[in-house]
Amino acid sequence: MHLLFLVLVYLIAVLVVAAGGVYISRQRRSRLSTSSKKVMPAPPGTLTARGGEDEKAASVVTEQAPVDNLASVVSSDVEEREPPKSLSAGLSKTRGVIGAALSRMKLRGGLSEEFWSELEETLILGDIGLEISRDLVSKTRDAFRQTGLNSSVEAIDLLRRQMLADLEGKERSLTLFGEAPNLVLLVGVNGVGKTTTIGKLANYLTSRGSSVILAAGDTFRAAASEQLEQWANAANVEIVKGSSGGDPASVIFDAASRAKAIGADVVIADTAGRLQTSSNLMGELAKIHRVAQKAPGTLSEVLLVVDATTGQNGLSQAKSFSQAAQTTGVVLTKLDGSAKGGIAFAIERELGIPIKFVGTGEKMGDLVPFDPATFVDEICG
Repeated sequence: MHLLFLVLVYLIAVLVVAAGGVYISRQRRSRLSTSSKKVMPAPPGTLTARGGEDEKAASVVTEQAPVDNLASVVSSDVEEREPPKSLSAGLSKTRGVIGAALSRMKLRGGLSEEFWSELEETLILGDIGLEISRDLVSKTRDAFRQTGLNSSVEAIDLLRRQMLADLEGKERSLTLFGEAPNLVLLVGVNGVGKTTTIGKLANYLTSRGSSVILAAGDTFRAAASEQLEQWANAANVEIVKGSSGGDPASVIFDAASRAKAIGADVVIADTAGRLQTSSNLMGELAKIHRVAQKAPGTLSEVLLVVDATTGQNGLSQAKSFSQAAQTTGVVLTKLDGSAKGGIAFAIERELGIPIKFVGTGEKMGDLVPFDPATFVDEICG
């Protein structure tokens, strides 16, 4: 009987110890699970400008930026980890027009009048423009005569050199060396991709160490500020907004004032899209330019955004905007969707302003500096 009692006591003790071990193990797993959860940072603040004169900063308040579904506007985290499209990838369609034709022409032996006519036609089809195409072929032909050669390969190589000479010698880096903040205005007609370009440019600059604030200067288009705010969230930068239908010049002035106050390096300002044929709207753009010059910091760049798919129509836009806003450079967007990359030659030759960036895709990183050598090599195949 005494032995049976001892056995029961032993069994109870074993059960108690086992139960305690299970409880401790569960507690440890619970603590590990809790500590492994990531704490997501809050979205960046949104700064809202209210009213004010053209040259006087309005009051600014801070509010929480909404967390929207960015799937249709900006890339997902998985997509952002993918490498951006290069200038080479963006020129695939233009290369398919010019480069493919030149490759076929290289297979010919000697040269004839038909060769030079076909060469000119190929450049025109690539949207280089009639006058520029004729000039490039004429200069190439003159240079070729002096070589004493009669090979299509050498002729096309001379054309490549002539095209490169047309694009070289211009300053293409962003001029951001003035008193901070450096203000960058983006202008252009509706639908060319200004807002998207601003988000990509903000990402480009912040990835290189600059602090950036966005100015929602398009106060007329429905949801323009909200779309820009999504890009601000994606690029993790602040944004200054105004009331719908408000004065865009005041919003831009306020953004510059905010940047000055917090020591930000760059302000990138959106503007409403406008047709170059509207004298009133182009006059408003000139006013925005004047106010931006008086804002804190330095008006460093006025970038004209041109849709590459518009081809030669983009040239007339560029001329009008260049006069109204004193543009300092061009961003050529949607290059990956166009076979009309040859417009680059017309813009640079007729306006004398450099193409500084090209849009090569839809992802955040698909904005790359324009490199003339790569551009010419790729379109020539």
